[in-house]
Amino acid sequence: MTAVITPLSATGLRTHRAELADLLHAVVSGGSSLGFLEGLDHRAAAAWWDSLLPSVEDGSLALWVSRTGADGPIDGTVSWYRESKPNGRHRAELRKLMVHPASRGRGTARALLAHAEAEAVRSGVLLLFLDTETGSGAEHVYLSAGWTEAGTIPDYATDPAGRLHPTTLFYKQLRDAHR
Repeated sequence: MTAVITPLSATGLRTHRAELADLLHAVVSGGSSLGFLEGLDHRAAAAWWDSLLPSVEDGSLALWVSRTGADGPIDGTVSWYRESKPNGRHRAELRKLMVHPASRGRGTARALLAHAEAEAVRSGVLLLFLDTETGSGAEHVYLSAGWTEAGTIPDYATDPAGRLHPTTLFYKQLRDAHR
């Protein structure tokens, strides 16, 4: 079954807060490096989603969720934050591409990424960029989707267990998609 991807408004974020907190908890518990450490509890995960509300409300953060089937549970998310400075409004940072461990291997990450890219083009974004843990499965997703590796920063962040890991920076120019 294919992923059904829909935008999530601030109202939707409030409505699906518990489900999103469950997703974040499952992804971090599964070992994915998303800026959180082992022991992330549901309350802290929900509070993190709540912290996004102002940016979703003002439109600086675009957020999408995926479901397996139209009525299925949320099994993934992706977002991008558009730069607000005048000299950078053409770019956005891709953030928190995550897929529930039980839903991996079905093309959900690729579908979310393609959707976020298409929405960026529609919004006039010419450049997307991101960072991800070096050596993670996410690197393959980005490389196979045409992203370019910009470099690696050693000891950038810890994994959920607290071990330091490098991060790899990627970017994708969307300029050609505007023509």
